[in-house]
Amino acid sequence: MERPYIICHMLTSLDGKIIGDYLKDERGAYFTDEYEKIQGRYGCKAWMCGRITMEEHFTFGHQLDLKEDNIPTIPRTDYVANKDAKSYVIAVDPSGKLGWTENSIAPWNEDRSEDHIIEVLTEQVSDAYLAHLKNIGISYIFAGKERLNFTVVMEKLKKLFSIEELMLEGGGFLNGSFLNEGLIDELSLILVPIADGASNSVTLFETSSFLTNRHPVNFFLKEVEKLDDCGLWLKYVTKRD
Repeated sequence: MERPYIICHMLTSLDGKIIGDYLKDERGAYFTDEYEKIQGRYGCKAWMCGRITMEEHFTFGHQLDLKEDNIPTIPRTDYVANKDAKSYVIAVDPSGKLGWTENSIAPWNEDRSEDHIIEVLTEQVSDAYLAHLKNIGISYIFAGKERLNFTVVMEKLKKLFSIEELMLEGGGFLNGSFLNEGLIDELSLILVPIADGASNSVTLFETSSFLTNRHPVNFFLKEVEKLDDCGLWLKYVTKRD
């Protein structure tokens, strides 16, 4: 396979919501901890999130003060700052908005490691942002002029960084893009025994108007594990072995 094996690892309420107030109470917090432990059990070398998730949990809305004057034009070619990192975090940031100040994410619990950052960009990103990434040693790859082609992203991650297995931890719209391109090999789903009921909450897989060739994707049950407090860990594959 010319791309990594892709596991979509997510946590949802009984009605499929991936965010919401149900995660804020004591019971929800328990399953969030279980989600992290299971993520560690997979031992993937790389994991991926979208810009909104990264901004909320890692850059905390930090805005870079980038000077556009006297910045030379930087070719829209991939930049590998570290091809031998123990682990990677891939940030999907099409226009270059995340306010990184370091080139890695430090571990925030015992189930996480220090991860070198790889930015996934379109060619619409500014020269100033590319100069900033190079200056602090963040790797970046391009996968489209205006919109991202995730098949290209995955092929580059394997070729440039030797990533054989990747954990997708979207964003419903990021997950939906991968589903649309037929890139999900396995679904690891933590089912929280709480119903959210919110009508404005994002679900496991969302679609955007620009996605083409949308069609149902069949999943096949691989394994079920009962968790404490009535939760479930469901493992599905998209193709039978």
